[in-house]
Amino acid sequence: MQKPFLIVLIIAILGAVAIHFVAPELNAAVAFFTGAIIASVIFSLKGQSTEAGDNAASVEQYTGPTMTLYVGNLPYRVHEGEVKELFGKYGPVNSVRLVRDRKTGRRKGFGFIEMSEAGAQKAMSKLNEFDFQERTLKVREAKSQDSDKSERNENA
Repeated sequence: MQKPFLIVLIIAILGAVAIHFVAPELNAAVAFFTGAIIASVIFSLKGQSTEAGDNAASVEQYTGPTMTLYVGNLPYRVHEGEVKELFGKYGPVNSVRLVRDRKTGRRKGFGFIEMSEAGAQKAMSKLNEFDFQERTLKVREAKSQDSDKSERNENA
């Protein structure tokens, strides 16, 4: 069972007992459902206020010098939040972009992380060859698209 469900269930039972003592003429089932409704409303309001606080904190971006990292050999099922959490241990992360196949929409197993320059240096040294969800990550400084195009033109 999920933790929020258990909390609502416990609060509903306590609410049913309280309502039954306050108004003993009510049927126990009616008291239980009333307690469940009150508990779920309180729980959902609490959840909305917590999400608003989380969103406010996550909108704040790092404004100093940044670096973009290439991360290869990512698990295909990994989500941006998990990658942001992993790299966030080494410095502020501005963005995480996991590349998807245009036709299928499935992740390709690599992505780009924009983060503080100092944090990126730490993350490169600590997370390159790091085992993450049973995959060995490859972390490098990302090449810009402009330098990649100029290399192709020189070779042509």
